[in-house]
Amino acid sequence: MASKDFTTTIVVDQTPKEAFDAINNVRGWWSENITGGTSKLNDEFVYSYSDVHRCKMRLIEVVPEKRIVWQVLENSFNFTKDKSEWVGNTISFDISVVGGNTVINFTQKGLVPAYECYNICNNAWTDYLQNSLRNLITKGKPNQKE
Repeated sequence: MASKDFTTTIVVDQTPKEAFDAINNVRGWWSENITGGTSKLNDEFVYSYSDVHRCKMRLIEVVPEKRIVWQVLENSFNFTKDKSEWVGNTISFDISVVGGNTVINFTQKGLVPAYECYNICNNAWTDYLQNSLRNLITKGKPNQKE
């Protein structure tokens, strides 16, 4: 049976190092509304968007040019009944080379269709990854200010 966890894949011509560095530049592709470290093992950062979404992440795995994993320590949405959806989820970026291209597989383990936020989160992650992160990796263009 296939996993129901949210996943998406990006394929780029850039190197695994360029992809890894861009992923760790979380302010460059997700939001400038981030406080804390975003690149080293055990770094913790907080993302907030108005009163809509706030979360705290810890980097629990960092393998240069291969893998980055965040653990969701805290989370709150203002649009769901269960304000703690995401808490305990892991968010991983697996980087590999296939046919001369760099492939980034993103998975949020625990973000499943049963979540009240699933459709909104699916759309948001897809946009951030397929557009913002891709543009940062391929063109060096950071995300526009919110």
